[in-house]
Amino acid sequence: MKKIKSKVIYSKSSYNHYLKKKDLKKTKKIYPSILRRIIKDINSPNNLFYSFNKNFKLNFSTSSLSKFKKFKTVVVVGMGGSILGSEAIYNFLKKKIKKKYIFLNNIDNQIIQNIKKTEKLNKILFIIISKSGKTVETLSNLISLNILKNKANNIIIISEKKENPLYLIAKKLNLFFIEHRKYIGGRYSVFSEAGVVPAILMGLNILKIKKNLHIYFNLTNKEYLKKSTIELANYLKKKNFSNIVFLNYVPELNKFLFWLQQLMAESLGKKGKGFLPTISEMPKDHHSLLQLYLGGPKDKIFYIFSSKINKYKKINSKVLGNDLKFLNNKSLETIKSSQKDALIHSFKKNKIAYKEFKLSGINEEVIGELFSYFMLETFITAKLANINPLDQPEVEQIKITTKKILS
Repeated sequence: MKKIKSKVIYSKSSYNHYLKKKDLKKTKKIYPSILRRIIKDINSPNNLFYSFNKNFKLNFSTSSLSKFKKFKTVVVVGMGGSILGSEAIYNFLKKKIKKKYIFLNNIDNQIIQNIKKTEKLNKILFIIISKSGKTVETLSNLISLNILKNKANNIIIISEKKENPLYLIAKKLNLFFIEHRKYIGGRYSVFSEAGVVPAILMGLNILKIKKNLHIYFNLTNKEYLKKSTIELANYLKKKNFSNIVFLNYVPELNKFLFWLQQLMAESLGKKGKGFLPTISEMPKDHHSLLQLYLGGPKDKIFYIFSSKINKYKKINSKVLGNDLKFLNNKSLETIKSSQKDALIHSFKKNKIAYKEFKLSGINEEVIGELFSYFMLETFITAKLANINPLDQPEVEQIKITTKKILS
């Protein structure tokens, strides 16, 4: 396979000393068969990871979206994996995007009323996404927006093509419809229509987003993925750790980490196992949560997200006197990076579990690589721990009970 240059620097985990060789031996034997299956899926249509394939064909012609490119404001309506991926892309690449995007990802009447008051609804493009086509929150928000009308030219509906409310209303009112593939679950759908349609309308290069998807099958990255998943799977089984904390020093990644939170929580949180993934904005949380992280129980794995970009203006601290001369001629990014390095030093000293993901830039290739790494890491970890990474049985129970209460 052609060698691809990584856009992310991956640090080795600092927590393998918590495991014994005998704990890893059995899991290592299982790993090759799981990886072979994923590679087979990437090269076989109608499989979950086929969206990683360069020959993956979208369920629509990109030229058919041309008529929607005139809209300067776009409202995306969805829940969970249907919307978190596109919101992560928008937040990460916002400086490149010339349009206004609003993400309606909860039941929030105030947001809906603000849209109605401040925007002309016929001047807004609405993208409605639900794999099942019957997500209660998505349908409720769609009804509340009161935008449905025959042959409306400002609505795109994405759902499975079967007897569900979204598909039926699209058919009845002759609305622009794109099929959501039934074999790609919402939280793994960012490289399919659910993530690609909003990204195209953002004016982004989809080929660049997908450029680094195969990087984890190169020798060095392949070994890193193998080691990471084997370790995580064993921690799931042994229950050494109950939390994964995302320490985020890159503000552009904030929404991506909400996507990752859902991916990990829904894929791994079963059979009494799982990690509670939480997002911690740094260095702000140095002054609120750091004492707990360093002095509290060692039940946490820390994922540090940082950047090696340092192109920002340097500050002049002389105006505040000589006591702050250590800050003089430093950029804000340098100061933030120093705080991160100090934290890592403390983690090492106190034998606190962590690993770091350092970004080389803010661009399509980086966000695509991050999406693919964590989908693979999560999926493989689940399989190694004998967990189904695709279902959410307890969530389905709540959906059924909610419907009964409302009936």
